[in-house]
Amino acid sequence: MAKKKTRFICQKCGYEAIKWYGQCPDCKEWNTLVEEIVTSQQRKERPTLVNPPQSIRKLKTDRYQRLKTLLGELDRVLGGGIVPGSLILIGGDPGIGKSTLLLQVADRIARDYGKVLYVTGEESGSQVRMRAERLKTMCEKLYVQSENNIFTIEEGINKINPIMVIVDSIQTIFNPDLSSAPGSISQVRETSSHLMRIAKERGIPIFVVGHVTKEGSLAGPRVLEHMVDTVLYFEGDRHHSYRILRAVKNRFGSTNEIGIFEMQQTGLIEVPNPSEVFLSERPQGASGSVVIPSVEGSRPILIELQALVSSANFATPQRMTAGVDRNRVALVLAVLEKKIGMYIQSQDVYINVVGGVRLSEPALDLGIAVACASSYREKPIDSKVAIVGEVGLAGEIRAVQQIEARVKEAKKLGFTRVIMPWSNYKAMDFDPEMELVGVKDLNEALSLLLGGE
Repeated sequence: MAKKKTRFICQKCGYEAIKWYGQCPDCKEWNTLVEEIVTSQQRKERPTLVNPPQSIRKLKTDRYQRLKTLLGELDRVLGGGIVPGSLILIGGDPGIGKSTLLLQVADRIARDYGKVLYVTGEESGSQVRMRAERLKTMCEKLYVQSENNIFTIEEGINKINPIMVIVDSIQTIFNPDLSSAPGSISQVRETSSHLMRIAKERGIPIFVVGHVTKEGSLAGPRVLEHMVDTVLYFEGDRHHSYRILRAVKNRFGSTNEIGIFEMQQTGLIEVPNPSEVFLSERPQGASGSVVIPSVEGSRPILIELQALVSSANFATPQRMTAGVDRNRVALVLAVLEKKIGMYIQSQDVYINVVGGVRLSEPALDLGIAVACASSYREKPIDSKVAIVGEVGLAGEIRAVQQIEARVKEAKKLGFTRVIMPWSNYKAMDFDPEMELVGVKDLNEALSLLLGGE
């Protein structure tokens, strides 16, 4: 007989304890330890060696034929298509469009390659059909299974032998051999391992939807992200129609690649030229508005960044940001005050990246500084100027990567002037259609763009 033991397992990090603690001793989170029954099995006979060690030169390489989804943005993020036998995790806020995207992908794969199984643990089959009718994804080869039991799901896979499987979501799937509830750290770990085994043994790509916490990270054990082949995050603002699909892990392609979609009534539509879309409503002659050529993965994107500096109504000035790191903005404001003499300690500062896009690279620093100075001095920036550069604590402008791609994107959108770090400027080739200007420090950049007081 197997012995049952009680353990308290942290639902945040997986730490196991023999008694309950208010605070997890490992990750220091409060009220995350949940009591679970752990069954200890008797020791079985040692398994025979099936896959002996081999020299790496004798191992055969399989030439996988990727499955094309015909969604160019998704294929870009995945590295050229879906690799057979891969386990792909996609996460995002509720209502961001995860199920919509996967239902569109399932329909296109079913039309071009064969049967696709869509496993839903959160909806009934009729609810999935209602969404499929709205999205017009009613392919006959698309099968729907409303099930939570991992063994029943495997029986469904064995019955129809699909080309691809989608599981929505992993937090609702459970293994009946475990006593813990669905969504617990033990269930997520075991069901994910089961799906990974199915994907590798049968060569079936499996998409797994994962819930996110209120902080925006994937819920469940961190081992889930280590276990899968690809991790995709669906980002975006509910008040904007644009969605960004970002790859933070990809064993079969580049990381930090992004794809941009627009949410419409008929589903997600890919945006082939996002720079033009993000700049379409840019105001002319407005102070505090600058254009920054940012690079996300291998793709350059022109983004409008707006700053508003106004007198504070309270003793403590407000510092609010949307789309950029607040700490990075605080650093740039400190440099403006210390090195430039722009006294904004009594001013409210608001920074916004238009379109609901989130940017994190240091190349935005110079654009943030110029936008704040423009709003503070009420002097607009030329609408045909793009600005890029990293600002150091001494006020120097440091070089950025992929400057050629940034300049090429600015030229394509009709910009005639690019302000860049001096180090990048020295390495650039002459272009008669573009005016490239290199600056060494922040004071030189502000004098060039805004002139003297």
